[in-house]
Amino acid sequence: MKEPGPDPLAGVTHVRVYFADTDQMGVVYNGRYLTWCEIGRTELLRDAGLPYALVESRGVSLPVTEATLRVRRPARYDDLVRIETVVSGLRTREVRFRYLMWRDDVCLVEAETAHVPVDRDAGHAVRLPQWLRDALVP
Repeated sequence: MKEPGPDPLAGVTHVRVYFADTDQMGVVYNGRYLTWCEIGRTELLRDAGLPYALVESRGVSLPVTEATLRVRRPARYDDLVRIETVVSGLRTREVRFRYLMWRDDVCLVEAETAHVPVDRDAGHAVRLPQWLRDALVP
């Protein structure tokens, strides 16, 4: 899937597990991990000099078209979770991000999301703009 070329962009951010993130069993509710994927992806773009608000202001949105999630170990209240995010694939009309979520040296979650660039005004898929591609490959 990954096209040959330079190494993809990678980033790290952290989130703290709050009580509102947990379910009755005291572990993080599974849907929260997808929110953390969004946080990792958004911070990765920001670190690359391209805040997502700027992407949208240029008329492109990147809706999630596919998401996979594997919870290996639960995150719990007050854990500090490290989110490692990388661009795992770039195609003409798709970008993929891979996420690893860690508590210390324990991998909690593996996830991946796929996104199709969409023209915000016309509402249809478009080619990944070169300026966005350039930001995703350092």
